[in-house]
Amino acid sequence: MGKTSVRKRIKQFWQALTIKKKIATFTGTVFLIIAVSVLFNVWVVKFSLIDFNRILQDNAAVSELAQALEEESIQFETYIKGNREERESLDIAIERTGRAVEKLPFRYSEIGEQRYAKTWSIKSCYEVYCQKRDIMLVMGENYPDYIRSLYEVYEMQDYLEEYAATLMNETIEDGDSLYRKKVPMLVCMPIVVVVSGIILVTGMMELAALMNQTIISPVVALVKAAQRIAANDFFVEDVQVQNEDELGELVHAFNKMKYATGEYIMALEEKRKTLDLLHEEELGKLETEKRLEMIKLELLKSQINPHFLFNTLNVISGMAKLEEAETTEKMILALSSLFRYNLKTPEQSVPLAKELKVVADYMYLQQMRFGERIRYELNCKVEQELVMVPAFTFQPLVENAIIHGVSPKEEGGSIRIVVRQEEMRLHIVIGDDGIGMTEEELQQLKSRLKTDDARHSGIGLGNVYRRITAMYAGGNFEIYSKKNAGTVIFIDIPCREETGDMT
Repeated sequence: MGKTSVRKRIKQFWQALTIKKKIATFTGTVFLIIAVSVLFNVWVVKFSLIDFNRILQDNAAVSELAQALEEESIQFETYIKGNREERESLDIAIERTGRAVEKLPFRYSEIGEQRYAKTWSIKSCYEVYCQKRDIMLVMGENYPDYIRSLYEVYEMQDYLEEYAATLMNETIEDGDSLYRKKVPMLVCMPIVVVVSGIILVTGMMELAALMNQTIISPVVALVKAAQRIAANDFFVEDVQVQNEDELGELVHAFNKMKYATGEYIMALEEKRKTLDLLHEEELGKLETEKRLEMIKLELLKSQINPHFLFNTLNVISGMAKLEEAETTEKMILALSSLFRYNLKTPEQSVPLAKELKVVADYMYLQQMRFGERIRYELNCKVEQELVMVPAFTFQPLVENAIIHGVSPKEEGGSIRIVVRQEEMRLHIVIGDDGIGMTEEELQQLKSRLKTDDARHSGIGLGNVYRRITAMYAGGNFEIYSKKNAGTVIFIDIPCREETGDMT
């Protein structure tokens, strides 16, 4: 229970650290572990190699001294007995002994009191020995104290050899004692290495697990959630972390942003569905308006001005009396052509030639009625058989110009139609030089046309205006008028040189 509590506290402490401190702690721990490992390895090397190497070196130095002293004694005795040719060998032995004495361990803290005393005695005695030996080497046999001095040298050699042997024994005993002390440690060394390695590896694994739990796992969870959001799945589960650092704040902000974005997307989807429904309703409304326009067009076709028919028939009757049957026949043919076009044309678009033929027949009958008071002029600069125009467009506008513009004038007037093409646009101009309108009357008429007030704007004029604006997205219908100068209607529609509906 205590171990679990400690681990829990460590985990809480770790979670409260900032990312920078987490990385610094992890890096510092790694470096600390590496440093401890290096120091431990250095200690192991010192313990297992350096100390043993010192024992071996000490033993070798003392052994070398004993051998050198023995060799020097032999060479000295050989030289003294009269073999002067061995001087070179003696010098070599002397030099070897001097080096051996210099190499003797002489560190009190390392060799102890007894070995230090023996070594000091050897060094002191060796200096005196060297002086007496060198004197003997230059002293002749006839020297009075020769024999006494020679025995002193022999005694000193024996003394040095004895102390060297004693020192070697003590050195070996000290080394053996030190070795026996270190053997248990050497036996335990593998266990210490394994245990410390396990502790260090376990610590590193625990720390790595904390790093993975508090940094890597939240980042991976964020990446997965972001990938699902990128695939338009805004309702993934919230990313859960226990961090109290910057990453915890980032995850919290991410969850809030995800939720807000999802709500916004849902609102946009609801708005899109609503707009789709409104669009469908709008399309239904447009379809209804189209049908209504067709009904109005059929009503327009079926309407016949009784006054116009009565006057026309009177004219035909009077002409039949005054002229021969040829003129009467021509008028009857023109009238029948008008009736046939009104009653037997179901198409919305017809060739321009057909519309102009109807206007020509209509103007012929009007000229028969009004005589020279009515004049008609056509200026067409397009292929009449190829260009398509809305049906029942020209005749209602010409009729409107005669009724409201030319006929009220006592002297009559002119009707002029101009048709031309500019790029892919067809321009139609129907004008008269009748009584015209004031600016106020013109604005009232335009307002009635836009508000669909057919009773005051005229069924023919209003119907043509609505069909032009309904059939052509880029269609334009304009009226220009001036009092006592006349009225001009300008129609601008896309030009299509084909048969069928024009859109």
